[in-house]
Amino acid sequence: MAGMNADLLIEIIQEEIPARMQHKAAQDLTRLFAQKFAEANLQHGEMHSFVAPRHLALYVDGLAAQQQDSIVEKRGPRVDAPEAAIAGFLKSTGLAFEDLIAEETPKGTFLFARTEMKGAATKDMLPAMIADILVNFPWPKSQRWGVTRFRWVRPLHRVNVLFDGVGLDGSLDMGGADLAFGTNSSGHYFEAPNDLDLVGLKSADAYQAMLAAAYVDVNAAARLTTVTTKAAAHADALGCVVKTSAARLAEVAGLIEHANLLVGAIEARFMALPAEVLQSSIETHQKYITLATKDGAFSPHFIVVTNRRGDAKRDAVILAGNQRVLRARLADAEFFWLEDAKSPLGDALPRLADIAFYEGLGNVHEKALRLQKLAVDIANAIATTNAAVNLADAGRAGLLAKADLVSGMVGEFPELQGVMGGYYAAQSGESETVAAAISAHYRPQGPDDQLPDTPEGLAVALADKIDTLVGFFGVGAKPTGSKDPFALRRAALGIIRIITEAKIRLPLSQILQASATYHGFDKVDGDLLPFIRERLRVSLRDGMAHDVVEAALGNDAPEDILLLADRTAALGAFLGTENGAALIAGWRRAGSILAAEEGKDKTVFTPKTEPDMFSGEAEADLYAAIINLPDGDLASVQTSHELVVVMQTLGSLRKPIDRFFDELVVNDDNPNIRLNRLGLLAMVRAKMLGVADFSKLEG
Repeated sequence: MAGMNADLLIEIIQEEIPARMQHKAAQDLTRLFAQKFAEANLQHGEMHSFVAPRHLALYVDGLAAQQQDSIVEKRGPRVDAPEAAIAGFLKSTGLAFEDLIAEETPKGTFLFARTEMKGAATKDMLPAMIADILVNFPWPKSQRWGVTRFRWVRPLHRVNVLFDGVGLDGSLDMGGADLAFGTNSSGHYFEAPNDLDLVGLKSADAYQAMLAAAYVDVNAAARLTTVTTKAAAHADALGCVVKTSAARLAEVAGLIEHANLLVGAIEARFMALPAEVLQSSIETHQKYITLATKDGAFSPHFIVVTNRRGDAKRDAVILAGNQRVLRARLADAEFFWLEDAKSPLGDALPRLADIAFYEGLGNVHEKALRLQKLAVDIANAIATTNAAVNLADAGRAGLLAKADLVSGMVGEFPELQGVMGGYYAAQSGESETVAAAISAHYRPQGPDDQLPDTPEGLAVALADKIDTLVGFFGVGAKPTGSKDPFALRRAALGIIRIITEAKIRLPLSQILQASATYHGFDKVDGDLLPFIRERLRVSLRDGMAHDVVEAALGNDAPEDILLLADRTAALGAFLGTENGAALIAGWRRAGSILAAEEGKDKTVFTPKTEPDMFSGEAEADLYAAIINLPDGDLASVQTSHELVVVMQTLGSLRKPIDRFFDELVVNDDNPNIRLNRLGLLAMVRAKMLGVADFSKLEG
């Protein structure tokens, strides 16, 4: 090999990788090879990953051509060990006694054998390294095919490996057949089906350019940019904007290797369907890009992203075929829309009894009856701290929230559950409040989803999630480790978001117990409230330092989710001030002294002091600052403003604490004065711990 470093290209060609798996597959390929290189002590330059439906590749700049030499050390017996032990060690190493080295260690003087190992050639190590990664690749789902025992996301066709621009000898044992490493890539399945000779490639850019010339864009980010840019241009030409989300656009870009965008039109008759039905039919089911007019209305135009090179005649055929498929899909939706509207939504309630909810939790009709009662309970709590809420409408919405599950539309488009219930409720003469609450009761379904817009909607959304949590925990179907098949963590996070963002002061234990009663349980499962608190902890850590969250929540956090969230925010803001930072310095000094002295005395000092024993103003000032603080602690406050006031008043301890330590020696020669001063510091500790567990703050 000409130099000490060489580029490495690994290209895997298979049948289409599902779009949702492509990004992580490229990340995993890079991560796994980086780990292997580190374990083998192989230096390398930049790593470039590429992925398209049929191509998964990694290009590594400047990989060391050979391992670095290393010293292998083996410790033997003590120098004064029996001869038999030393002889056994010599036999295991193959060395003579004079080749051993005696060295002092904290446990005595031992014999060591040190052997210089010459680094292996990288090209000799790579075949086994590549095979091991491919055999153990962490696909979420994989399959076997033919006579092989090898598993891959889709049938594997080629593994191409180039080192220093030339093919690398080796093969992949597929358990029934060997797949030899090759050097011939594949262009676009239709547009450039001939093989591409990779030999001689010298850069990641050259690899990308070669595939691009064969109508394969292996750069996922560039492919997405192409789709996004072209879609925006088409939309602008129509006086529209792209409605499809960035996540959906990425999915569409993962379906093709060469982007060609065509504009289609929705037949006028179908524009009478609800926008959500159009969106689901066009975007979710057909993977087309939807548009909106500048005023936000659903556009009658859509964009098809094809995997073919642009050709006017062929484009017309492709577009006509896609519009024909969409017409059939929308005709089905139209039929369900008209059929479902023939009966009032409430008439569907008895049919919910035919849908099992979960073993031990009855059927969906029983859940609807529970939601009716629980939504009223929650609406009552909302009414105490928020705007007026209609209790009757909250209960009615809870009862009808699941009624659309037996509709034809939701049977065909399950992602529209709740949304369709809102439409059908309005058509059935239910109030706007009830319809809006039904439409929004599944929200928020993720971190980017909005909350329900009305207090009745908030009540039903909380009721639905709480009923689910109480029920599944009650029958023992709890999340374990990384497994959460019923999305209970998401339900808990939804509850937390609603409470904290809508500023609802909810008596959580009381509501959980009401839900348990409606389920027929004697009590709430003991793991549920800690589970919700832990989800709150995780949620707060997303925007706050983890030690601030731990200090604010402590070990025995109250059940008031809103209070805990506000406490964390108030503490974080306070610690960012000059007073807060200085007070923490005083806390650490006081805490370390108390811990040391309590360790010596084997006791915990009582937060009590005798002012008559003070010897100067420093003690008196600190004592006065402590007793002048408001009675109570954060558990007694109810508003964000009160939280801030408590934090600010706590800051008044800053200067007295500084003066106390500047002017006095805590461990006075007089033991009574020493204990009195330690008691004063214990008062500081007790007062501060009533606000937050400052011992959990780091740094």
